[in-house]
Amino acid sequence: MQPTFRYIMTSSMADKITPRSEDFPQWYQDVVLQAKLADHSPVKGCMVIRPNGYSIWEAIRNDLDDRIKQEGVRNAYFPLFIPESFIQKEADHVEGFAPQVAVVTHAGAKDLDERLIVRPTSETIINSMFSKWIQSYRDLPLLMNQWANVVRWEMRTRLFLRTTEFLWQEGHTCHATHEEAEAFTQRMLSVYQKLAEETLAMPVIAGMKTEAEKFAGALRTYSIEAMMQDRRALQAGTSHNLSTHFAKAFETQFLSKEGKLQPVHQTSWGVSTRLIGGMIMTHSDDQGLVLPPRLADRQVVVIPIFTKNQESNDKVKKAAMKLTEEIEKTQLPSAWHQRVRVLLDLDESKKPGWKFHEYELIGIPIRIELGPKDLEKNQAMITRRDRSEKTPLPLNNVASFVESQLPKMQKDLFQKAKALRDESIHQASDYREFKEILDRKGGFIEVSWKPDTEIEKKIQKETQATARCLPVDDQFNVQSLDRPCFMTGEKNGTVKTIFAKAY
Repeated sequence: MQPTFRYIMTSSMADKITPRSEDFPQWYQDVVLQAKLADHSPVKGCMVIRPNGYSIWEAIRNDLDDRIKQEGVRNAYFPLFIPESFIQKEADHVEGFAPQVAVVTHAGAKDLDERLIVRPTSETIINSMFSKWIQSYRDLPLLMNQWANVVRWEMRTRLFLRTTEFLWQEGHTCHATHEEAEAFTQRMLSVYQKLAEETLAMPVIAGMKTEAEKFAGALRTYSIEAMMQDRRALQAGTSHNLSTHFAKAFETQFLSKEGKLQPVHQTSWGVSTRLIGGMIMTHSDDQGLVLPPRLADRQVVVIPIFTKNQESNDKVKKAAMKLTEEIEKTQLPSAWHQRVRVLLDLDESKKPGWKFHEYELIGIPIRIELGPKDLEKNQAMITRRDRSEKTPLPLNNVASFVESQLPKMQKDLFQKAKALRDESIHQASDYREFKEILDRKGGFIEVSWKPDTEIEKKIQKETQATARCLPVDDQFNVQSLDRPCFMTGEKNGTVKTIFAKAY
């Protein structure tokens, strides 16, 4: 039997959370801070991830790590510091990351012979090792992933969404052919889509990035794009076909079956703690955090209601402990890889109302109240975090109710978010209509567009909207629309494109 949580609340009741309708950015910050997910660091732009927030990252990490390993990828670790000369070997890469890099110029009271870049991403240093390890086609494919921190010097930061230092996973693979690399790039984006939708209950659109939006140094970038409750987009994960760009720069080559020396074809792909911010803005409400059950460190809280009668309290406590043990024995779907995790709050110093507020704030999916009057009726009161009503339930039905409701809540959260996303996708036939929809409704604006980088820059400058992606079908083909370009009126070469204001 797994250990039962015994929890004592020590903090004071949270301040009021700003309503979403009043100030969405402030609401988001209130939820992050008051649900004790993260806090601002003494280092400007950095964050401290608190246990409530880190447990969510652990759930994401554990789930995704299993999915990555199922693709044949193994974990490794590479250094935080990268020689500056490595970054400069790939022209697009250095140009893309130059404004964001942090540089170490001296250490140990000495000036360094070569400046070191604090890892913004690891393509360059990983290639320096791949070039040593790969000699023959027999060494391919080489599939590696690392869980790490990265540093990108951001001007405007927001907890989880954009910070100077953040946690992520970055995968790097080498293949013999372009076709193999492209197939793996697409496979990993599909892994991310399943993670987002199955575990975070966050619906996403998979698509290809435009030339202006693709990763610095990539041939092609794919992404999953989510919509937040304020109708802004969030890039939730990316997968890049790097082609031979980095391989040629670092001479990462292999001897083919035909005896020819060839550069490897590479991929890289990653998600970060930004997913936590996306999950918060997808599901949470004005009372605080709403957690999909698969991400919850504690999925159920049992709260005995104590009175001044000690004999009554002892009976309630005993019944609550028995109920907790019964719930812990229940099985969740096999894909969850877990039993129900229950928190039993035996703290007699806090009033029930205080506890209800606190557990609602931190997002525990199911709350169970058990008091003397409930015992007399052989029942408990059940509340799902995403719903406001309390439901009385016979004690011998509680465990089975929890077993059924946690997966149902997971599904319901996804369907609610998907319904909001779908009703917030609008079509525009020309630029005038595009701007009107963006100003009045926001959301995803679907257009027929002939991609052009200069026009893309113009749209962003005038509207702050960016091309989020060119949606792809199940075979990863970019979809065409039988309509003229919304900007130029041209009929040839147009594709379906999603624009939105984004985080």
